[in-house]
Amino acid sequence: MKRLFRMLLPALVLLAGVGIAASLLSTAPKTERKRPKLTTPRVEILSLQPQDYQVRVLSRGTLSPRSSSTLVAEVSGRIIQVADNFRTGGFFAAGDLLLQIDPRDYENAVIVAGATLTQKQLELDEQQALSDQAQRDWQNLNLAGEPTPLTLRTPQRHNAQAALAAAQAELRQAEIELERTRIFAPYAGRILVQKVDTGQYVSPGSPLADIFASDAVEIRLPISSEDQRFLKLPESFLNDQKTNPSGAEVLFYSQIGDKTHQWQGRLVRTEGAIDIQSRQLFVIGQITDPYLRKNGSPALKIGQFLEAEIFGKLLKNVFVLPRTAVRGTNTVHLIDAENRLQRRELDIIWRDAKSLIARGPLEPGDRLSLTALPFAADGIKVQIAGSHTDNSRPQPQQEP
Repeated sequence: MKRLFRMLLPALVLLAGVGIAASLLSTAPKTERKRPKLTTPRVEILSLQPQDYQVRVLSRGTLSPRSSSTLVAEVSGRIIQVADNFRTGGFFAAGDLLLQIDPRDYENAVIVAGATLTQKQLELDEQQALSDQAQRDWQNLNLAGEPTPLTLRTPQRHNAQAALAAAQAELRQAEIELERTRIFAPYAGRILVQKVDTGQYVSPGSPLADIFASDAVEIRLPISSEDQRFLKLPESFLNDQKTNPSGAEVLFYSQIGDKTHQWQGRLVRTEGAIDIQSRQLFVIGQITDPYLRKNGSPALKIGQFLEAEIFGKLLKNVFVLPRTAVRGTNTVHLIDAENRLQRRELDIIWRDAKSLIARGPLEPGDRLSLTALPFAADGIKVQIAGSHTDNSRPQPQQEP
């Protein structure tokens, strides 16, 4: 009996559990299935109106001098004097005396050359007097025929004339070398690198300083082929009447510390070749009078890196769209009069960091969606933020 009870006990427990589960399921509350409530997306809009837009092409480059030179010594000697402004970074005006080489040897050479010239002049006068005397003697003797050149001392006179010309050239050369002991500034500029100082011995060809003109500086700016069609480039041709055509205005700026400083400039010429590696055209921008104090901006430095905004064409009657409102490359979401979304592809003619410029297909008053709807489909209903259809915000009360 006990054995039979033990065999039936598991079955009894299982049946009891099934009964309890059935009882619980039969008495459990029934859940009501509801379809999820679809919400209408709310979007912010921008009413589009045609306007004029100034194209600005961004570029950058390194500042370089418009004109630069290396001063070299043309005579040898010891430097006995340098100007106070003959220092790296110093300014000078055209014609300023920068260096003085010891002139004593060259002053002596001028004196010697002058004495030689006097002697040669005396010899020529003597030969001329002898030639005139030979001519008179021939006439007084009533000799038949014409006198020979040797009789009239013509070769001796020509030799004296040549010797005098050589002495004059030697004097001029001595005076030129004396002048070359004083080195003057060829133009108004600035010392880039000073290479000699007082007491140093120099010889012909010795570099004295690297200098550059201070009236203007230049910046070499790369321009892509896409941007070129929006710019006024100063192109030159052989049959042009203008030797220096005017180009687009340029705004140069540089971040120094926590301040941004600006300088006005202009494109002055276009290089004659396209860079093989970058396939870009380089144009030259110029800033005039860069070292005059203007608007508190610091003085420009050769080798300084500058950003540039080149003023391009003025686009008439175009639509300016924020970049955040454009989906993909050229697709926008427009909201029609029934507040339904429409996808439209635009003809984009210009892009910059913040905006895209399109001519169409758009109409004045079209409402552009500024809200990103990743899975938006044509024709879906939307709510306009801030309108009377937007029930999430309290509406203003109208006065009676």
